[in-house]
Amino acid sequence: MNTENLIEALAADAAPVGTHVVERRIVSALSIAAGGAIAVLLPVYGVRADLAWLVGTPIFWAKIVFALTMAGAALLATARLSRPGVAIGRAWAWLAVPAATVLLIALVILWLAPPDARASLLMGRTWRTCSLNIALLSVPGLIAILAVVRSLAPTRLRLTGAAAGLLAGAIGTAVYCLKCPETSVPFWATWYLLGIAIPTLVGAVVGEKVLRW
Repeated sequence: MNTENLIEALAADAAPVGTHVVERRIVSALSIAAGGAIAVLLPVYGVRADLAWLVGTPIFWAKIVFALTMAGAALLATARLSRPGVAIGRAWAWLAVPAATVLLIALVILWLAPPDARASLLMGRTWRTCSLNIALLSVPGLIAILAVVRSLAPTRLRLTGAAAGLLAGAIGTAVYCLKCPETSVPFWATWYLLGIAIPTLVGAVVGEKVLRW
């Protein structure tokens, strides 16, 4: 059998792929990521008792915008990396913008703050647990996103796994804002980014195996 005949034989029973299949799969993964993070948050941590007041404060929305901006850029990178031959383009640059912005603001605040106040601004009250809490909330999303990404036939497995982990971490961070008692920019610029970095690293490590097809 020559190559052309083989291709014709393999394609003979091929069914047409439905429209927007990729988008529907990604949306389902994002829904699981957000719903799973909330399902972990509520029984394990709960939400802030003053949440109704909190949502009226600018700092709450600044944290939400930061997390969702990271998630949006990570989603773009993940979607592109999930398909063979698709260039990632400027997705990494979009990821750098929110991270660099909050880090710059944090450095300015620390520089202007009295020396004896800098430690509390950076460490807050929950630095020991914040990043780990975000990582835990990211677990459902990481599993769901990796499962969807694997079905899209990625070729750059470690990089794709890292992008999926970053997306899960950013979604977990957005949900954690419903609980986090910290309002200092230096705090969440440091520990939120570290919390996002944990599932990113996990995704890169496991991506080589779980995304293989």
